[in-house]
Amino acid sequence: MTTTKPLHTFHIPVMGLAYTIDSPIRVAKYGISSVISIIDDDLIEKMNAFYSEKFSLPYQEISQKMHDYRAERITSYLNLVDKIVKDKFENFKNELAESKLALENYIAMLPNKSEIKKGLQHLMDDGIAFKENIKNYLENNLSAGAIDVNIMTKIDKDNFIKDEQLPVAFNDAHASLRGFANSNLTSSVVLSAGMNPRLYSYFENFEVFFPDSNNTLKKKIILKVSDFRSAMIQGNFLAKKGLWVSEYRVESGLNCGGHAFATDGYLLGPILEEFKQKKEQLIQSAHDLMVKALVQKGMHVPENPLELKITVQGGVGTAEEHDFLLDYYDVDSVGWGTPFLLVPEATSVDEATRKLLANAKEKDLYLSHISPLGIPFNTLRGTTNEHFKQKRIHDNNAGSSCPKKFLALSKEYGAKGICSASKKFQDLKLEELDSKKDTLTAEMFENAKNKITEKSCLCVGLANASYLENGIKIKGQAQGVVICPGPNMAYFDHEVSLSEMVQHIYGNTSVLTVTNRPNMFVKELKMYLDYLKNEIATVSAELTAPQIKKWNLFKNNLAEGIAYYQSLFSSSDAAENKNQSTQYLLHFYKEELFGIKIPELELA
Repeated sequence: MTTTKPLHTFHIPVMGLAYTIDSPIRVAKYGISSVISIIDDDLIEKMNAFYSEKFSLPYQEISQKMHDYRAERITSYLNLVDKIVKDKFENFKNELAESKLALENYIAMLPNKSEIKKGLQHLMDDGIAFKENIKNYLENNLSAGAIDVNIMTKIDKDNFIKDEQLPVAFNDAHASLRGFANSNLTSSVVLSAGMNPRLYSYFENFEVFFPDSNNTLKKKIILKVSDFRSAMIQGNFLAKKGLWVSEYRVESGLNCGGHAFATDGYLLGPILEEFKQKKEQLIQSAHDLMVKALVQKGMHVPENPLELKITVQGGVGTAEEHDFLLDYYDVDSVGWGTPFLLVPEATSVDEATRKLLANAKEKDLYLSHISPLGIPFNTLRGTTNEHFKQKRIHDNNAGSSCPKKFLALSKEYGAKGICSASKKFQDLKLEELDSKKDTLTAEMFENAKNKITEKSCLCVGLANASYLENGIKIKGQAQGVVICPGPNMAYFDHEVSLSEMVQHIYGNTSVLTVTNRPNMFVKELKMYLDYLKNEIATVSAELTAPQIKKWNLFKNNLAEGIAYYQSLFSSSDAAENKNQSTQYLLHFYKEELFGIKIPELELA
């Protein structure tokens, strides 16, 4: 019998398309959970071939000629990862039983408060029948990290065969979900980027997401959310279909990697406080709705609510912050993403990009508009993707060849959809812009042109690092690498081992060399201040009453957030939060906030 309690108090969230594509193969044997993006079936198929060969396992290509190739590719790869992880985990347990050095190194990676760590140390100190006792203890107490998957709900375009539109079930996100549902995994799907009612309803087609007669879920649902209200709405929507959300993964609106979904000025601390205060309300509301739905469906009904976890991620960088989140907000796990981009044992990043990340300073990490989704996107200056994109613009050949079309979501030029990063789309837009040239100033024309051409091909750029790292040939137009670290990257400046990073998380060592890293909450606050100022400064359309109302709400929420932190940090036990620089910055940013003037509508 194995324990279901995770060995670690952190997890590695999904990063890009490629950066965690094989992280479970790398880290799950240590009990570390990580998340694979399952949107890019082309990348997944190539990784399936790569790892099948690496581990001498049979491989059967799934070509695009197959009826349900997208889902089939995902199922096949996830089953392969599951097999490799299970084999590596068994071998690892044998290694720990055979080698005291391996066991000592492993014990050093476990949380200091872990009962399993204490148990292993006790057995080592005991020394009697060491091998047999250790083997039994490992068998009964160790578990591999979860092989979770991520689906970005917005990436769900309609698909076609020639001009014939396929049924909704063959949409990208739908097919990805089916691929996961049909796999051998017992794990969770993380849904990010907001609610997709059509996709959420599709879950009802798979028994694995409903509780069985033992009240267990073979496959679980995790929602990535930015606030409590969103969690309640989405959780209840699924509960009305008899589906249970097993975890709410609260992510900072701005202090995170990838796409940034800014709140209306609600800061992470107050958001976590609301989850802490209202968790039981969240559980009971969903349970009552789920019971009604399951009764109507004639399915097994759990008498008591199922387990519900609250986890958090976005900008954490020290053991003090990690422990504070766990202890004060009572969260179940903390996500550490960006720092792991500098851990070759954990993530798939090519050497050149990893060096660029290590050398990145605050000014090099910025919130861009390069995403075709039209959502602000955290990225890094100096990437190879930036180089190739600028060269094409310089050569009057802007835009991508768009080979994958996952983000071909604009219906402006036809029902099939087109990506705003594609050459086809940008040629059309630039042609329209040229026709208006005489009515625009030179500056207005250049700004409009830049808005068209700044979009990057994320489908290719976010996958290329894995191909480069593993020596897999890249075909087609040169796109280079897109990387999407959070702002936290500025404070991690060198490559580190997996053991070092894990021990950093648990406070047994530090991999930070910078001395001026701000507290994660304070950093997020500063980002929201800059975000509000930028929104006001760059508004191009005529001001409206709703826009001004939104900015005032944003400002008021920030003011309430600062007051919350000033009270929290003066009374909490976290030493780091009590230092004078944190308190000074809060006071300074409060003054900065009051200095932001919200425009007023001019009376006619």
